[in-house]
Amino acid sequence: MDFATKLPFLVALAFLTAISAGALKYDSIYSFGDSLADTGNFLRSGALTNPVIGRFPYGETFFRHPTGRCSDGRLVLDFIAEACGLPYVQPYLSLRQGQAPKQGVNFAVAGATALDSELFYEKGIGQILWTNMSLSVQLGWFKKLKSSLCNTKQECESYFKRSLFVVGEIGGNDYNYLFFAGGSIKQVRTVASLVIEAIAAATGMLIEQGAAELLVPGNLPIGCSAVYLTLFQSSNKADYDENGCWKIYNAFSKYHNAQLKHALQELRKKYPHANIIYADYYGAAKPLVHAPMHHGFSSGVLKSCCGGGGPYNFNYTARCGHLGSKVCESPSTYANWDGVHLTEAAYQYIARGLINGPFTSPPLKSPPP
Repeated sequence: MDFATKLPFLVALAFLTAISAGALKYDSIYSFGDSLADTGNFLRSGALTNPVIGRFPYGETFFRHPTGRCSDGRLVLDFIAEACGLPYVQPYLSLRQGQAPKQGVNFAVAGATALDSELFYEKGIGQILWTNMSLSVQLGWFKKLKSSLCNTKQECESYFKRSLFVVGEIGGNDYNYLFFAGGSIKQVRTVASLVIEAIAAATGMLIEQGAAELLVPGNLPIGCSAVYLTLFQSSNKADYDENGCWKIYNAFSKYHNAQLKHALQELRKKYPHANIIYADYYGAAKPLVHAPMHHGFSSGVLKSCCGGGGPYNFNYTARCGHLGSKVCESPSTYANWDGVHLTEAAYQYIARGLINGPFTSPPLKSPPP
């Protein structure tokens, strides 16, 4: 049986198999990225006064209180931590002076970009950024913390060889800000090469700092996101695929992912000793988009659980948590949480595909002894 024949079986098996503690054997996790991975940094950053993600219904499903996660519960990163038998990764801005958690730190910040904020100010849209804590800022935090984890090169290599570095998802906000400000596909594609360079440079820098095991996620199918479907509506049915998703925006996600995979392949040549793993978020989410009912998402993938009405339950003037919005009774039956981010159930689905299934390349396994 060749791989093409086996793939449907592997996909089905991945989503039927529960994520068990100890499935992965990493001793610590260091995470970088945006709202898909942030476990509380944005909330503590003071970038906004009383941000909505610090209030209910955010966090209602699992933690039973808001944690700063942009979802009703856990994220992909949380499920990876569970699979390692590790605590949920502590946000960097929650650390006390002198604290050095040996089981990992999360540097991801909601709203963060791969590119520095100066580019967006140069384009006249800097005022719409959620945060200036870009990927380079997060790398600076890591370098600052590193001296409390290890000192000599040998000591750092020994410590980090059993650590998983998760570099992203990142880059999605670079595109979101530009698209939402009126940028065309052609215009935003010119920035994609810079985004890929920034992600590749960050990955290379972490390897040079001692990282040996790195997981680098691609982008989700943004054309299936309620915010894109609401802001960019079309009367031409040919603009949408058979699942109701925007074709051109999903094609853009595929373009980003293809460029990222190529960049990672070049990095593997430069750093052959490092295990650089591509996480196919798009591929892991695809079966869910095609057959939501089959995978337990009876309320579908396009309409958000929490929102202020409209065909996709996304209303910019009544976003989730704001006056005029309502939350659904059963978030686990929805894939989309607030129009932009996914539900815990959807993140768990994607995490299963990464940990148990064929959506990491090379496969996400335990580090060598």
